[in-house]
Formats: sequence, structure tokens, C-alpha cells
Amino acid sequence: MSRINIVTNETANIEQHALFDAIQSQLGNVPNFLKVFANSPAALRAFLGLYGIAGEGSLDAQTRERIALSLAQQNGCEYCLSAHTAIGSKAGLSNAEIEANRAGSSQDAKAAVAVKLARSLVEHRGEVTTAELIEARTAGYSDAEIVEIITHVGMNFLTNLIGKASRVEIDFPKVELKIAA
Repeated sequence: MSRINIVTNETANIEQHALFDAIQSQLGNVPNFLKVFANSPAALRAFLGLYGIAGEGSLDAQTRERIALSLAQQNGCEYCLSAHTAIGSKAGLSNAEIEANRAGSSQDAKAAVAVKLARSLVEHRGEVTTAELIEARTAGYSDAEIVEIITHVGMNFLTNLIGKASRVEIDFPKVELKIAA
């Protein structure tokens, strides 16, 4: 059971209903973590705005999902891991690729650099090395794409925090975290 209220259609106010309608029209449903965000319509609008803008960047959907999968595992968010496993599969990621992402890498050499940078950003709270940025550029990422990687890290960290703090019920096929030995 969620430790933070889940706003439902029955309990939503006019503003929350409008946000739910917009989400429903885009996604076909309103995932539970967005129902937690809806406690603060301002927070939900901020997240949806960031999500929309981040999706307009030049990083492809598969790389965005690789980052999300890696960070969900790294940050221990089972809700986000379950969600992004489902979304990543729909975006064309194979089971082997999803496993590589969860381990902090990728079967695609360029994407592996993005995942590695994303994990380093979290691990070192943004204090990445010049060598890591050079590695990203050498792999073919522009400064704009590096900024997008950083943006996706921030956005995914935010959703990981919501998922973990609320312990919201997982409404995707459940994927269990791998515990490091």
C-alpha cells in the first residue's frame, strides 16, 4: 500500500481531473506514480513538462529507456524498474539488452557510454570527470546530447524518489531488483 496518497478519479479535484484526462489521452492510462504526483498538481505539471521537453531532444527512445533502466536498478526503485522494463520492451529493447542496462552497460557501444555516464552522474552527484565527458564526445555525443543525458538522469532520479518514498503499488508487470552480492 502506498505511503503517500494516490489521487483517484473519485477523489480528484477539477485540476487533477484535467491533468488525468491529458495523461489518459497520451498514455492510455494514468500510472500510479503520476497519481502520487497529483497530490500536488504543480509538481505533476512540472514533471509532465520536463518529461515532454526531454522527449523532444535528440536522444532516441531506446537510449532514454536504457538510462531509466540502469538508474532504476542503481537507485533501487522497483516501481521504476518494472515500468521501464515494460516501456523499454515496447521501445524495442531485448531481454538481453535490458539485463545489460540493469548492470550498467549496453550491447550497443555508443549507448553503453551514455549509460555509464548516467550512472556516474548519480554515483558522484554530478562530479563526473573530464575524461568521462571526453569519452561521451568520442562516442559521438554532442554537448547538447550530454545535457540531455544529464536531464534524463535528473528526471529519472526524481521518479525513483517518488517511487521509493511512496512505495506506490506497481501497476506494470513486476520486475524484482537484483541485489548485489
